[in-house]
Amino acid sequence: MLNSSGYSNFQHNGVQVLRVRVFYHDKCFDGACSASLFTRVHRERIVAGASYEYHGLVHRAGALFDESEFTGDENAIVDFKYSASPKITWWFDHHLSAFLTPQDQQSFLDCKQDPVCGGRKFFDPTYTSCTGFLAHIAATQFGFDTAPVAELIHWADIVDGAQYESPEAAVEMAAPAMKLTLIIEATQDPAFIPRLIPLLTELPLAEVLSQPFVADLLPPLLKRHEHALELIRSRAEERDGTIFFDITDRPLEGFNKFIPYYLYPKATYSIGLSKSSFRTKVAVGSNPWAKADPPKMVNLAAVCERYGGGGHARVGAISFPPDQGDRARAAAAEIVAELRAKNPLG
Repeated sequence: MLNSSGYSNFQHNGVQVLRVRVFYHDKCFDGACSASLFTRVHRERIVAGASYEYHGLVHRAGALFDESEFTGDENAIVDFKYSASPKITWWFDHHLSAFLTPQDQQSFLDCKQDPVCGGRKFFDPTYTSCTGFLAHIAATQFGFDTAPVAELIHWADIVDGAQYESPEAAVEMAAPAMKLTLIIEATQDPAFIPRLIPLLTELPLAEVLSQPFVADLLPPLLKRHEHALELIRSRAEERDGTIFFDITDRPLEGFNKFIPYYLYPKATYSIGLSKSSFRTKVAVGSNPWAKADPPKMVNLAAVCERYGGGGHARVGAISFPPDQGDRARAAAAEIVAELRAKNPLG
């Protein structure tokens, strides 16, 4: 445990227990893994005996943060956009579109000049997963041993970086991490992921999946996955290397983003319109298995940022209010036309 973090008067056993609120990218395997890894690093290398609370954040139209929720003695954000709030103590992210405004980016740059703030907020978009990035910072700057969580880091990189060996591996989901991803992305229970997060760095992923509160959710979700596969099969069309589908009339709280490439393995890009309870989403992705020349690939984060979204160079998304399907549809049509015109395989 570090003594330089300002906790010399911290006491345990119910006295002056430090409350840490961890805000994470909700409905995201890497987000949950990042929250779990941050907790373990903080407990082992920063303060022993603190209490941890978890709050999911989602990309949606309008304000992403409610500052009234930053109520911890410390507040951490992992795998999500930057907040300039002075109440945020820790921040780790790896997304190209990590900053909502130039002012936010300047706030981060100013923070890095401060020895205290700069040692608690970290950004590097070259990392495949936030979990992997956080592990690197924890090991190199806080002396954390990553060996016990190697499986978690490995699978966070695979899942968030779409590093599956084939579309079949991504869609047929044989590995425990893939089944956990399915559950995490689909759950509507706000208490589920906070309950799951601590287990991800305490147990092997197969044992996490076998916990009754997790395992009982899997069979109906596998059936829903099959339904989503057939629905997208019936709606998707591929032309000039770009897939498009619109399933906004059949609301889904998430679906496997690799289904389009499973159906059209030679396509380069995919644009999907979907609707959930809180947003209409334009998902924009590129085929991880496409034989395209990387320099010719379109930066999808930059494309999505034009419409208020963001993401990574190879995958991004835009969120509109649930009642603004026309705006989402218009944005999707523009992006489809752009990507079909710029197909690197054409």
